[in-house]
Amino acid sequence: MSSEETSEKITGPLLLIGCGKMGGALLSGWLEGGTPAERVHIVEPSMESVAGFIGQGAHHHRAVRDLPADLVPQVVLFAVKPQMMNEALADLPAWPAAGTVHLSIAAGKTLGYFRERLGAEAAVVRAMPNTPAAIGRGMSVLVADDRVDAAQRDLCTALMLAVGEVDWVASEALIDVVTALSGGGPAYVFLLVETLARAGVASGLPEPLAERLARVTVAGSGELLHRSHEAPEILRRNVTSPGGTTLEALKVLMADDGIQPLFDRAIAAATRRSRELAQ
Repeated sequence: MSSEETSEKITGPLLLIGCGKMGGALLSGWLEGGTPAERVHIVEPSMESVAGFIGQGAHHHRAVRDLPADLVPQVVLFAVKPQMMNEALADLPAWPAAGTVHLSIAAGKTLGYFRERLGAEAAVVRAMPNTPAAIGRGMSVLVADDRVDAAQRDLCTALMLAVGEVDWVASEALIDVVTALSGGGPAYVFLLVETLARAGVASGLPEPLAERLARVTVAGSGELLHRSHEAPEILRRNVTSPGGTTLEALKVLMADDGIQPLFDRAIAAATRRSRELAQ
């Protein structure tokens, strides 16, 4: 979907509640894609984070109760921290008859949570993006309740495409696994950089060089993976010469007690915690 197609789908007012790093990244993507700034209403107590958007023509409100009484948004996007969601919803009007879709990127807040507070008729979509969205390279997975129609799904897809790639799941239960894998995934990659660097230091490299080698290697490998149409397995094999040094390292990492069972346990633990936080 192109930027022009994305902007074409945003035909009515867009209400953004919360304009921190993720909310700001999304809004920047929408505006760069051609969405008129005057269609956007931002609820955000901090003037610092919205000043640039106000300068482009977006409307700013410090609280939900300050919204215009006649505002009927096409979409409401919740980009506040989960612990602030109750406050954000407290004064929010109900717009189900107007066809408004409610899109949340708050971790742990279920479709049921929003139905209880917005009413059974509200159309609600949950999205789980990750932090590379800040540079337009995120991955977002969405799930919808049964009140969301095809046009609203397309609109939510278009909105999240502004910060990266998008996919959908049919079962909300899978969002917990998505949270564990891609939501936390950037932290695991950053840990890999730290771990590689420490291993280099342990084998005799100066710390600054070990850190640089690890950082550039992981970043470059990620970009190679991004640009390639080959499966990760093929790319791995391309680096691995028979009888070479890389193969010796992979024998350790791919052993029965190597990296796979470790990640299996890690993702399972994060999934369990995600489910606990949703209770």
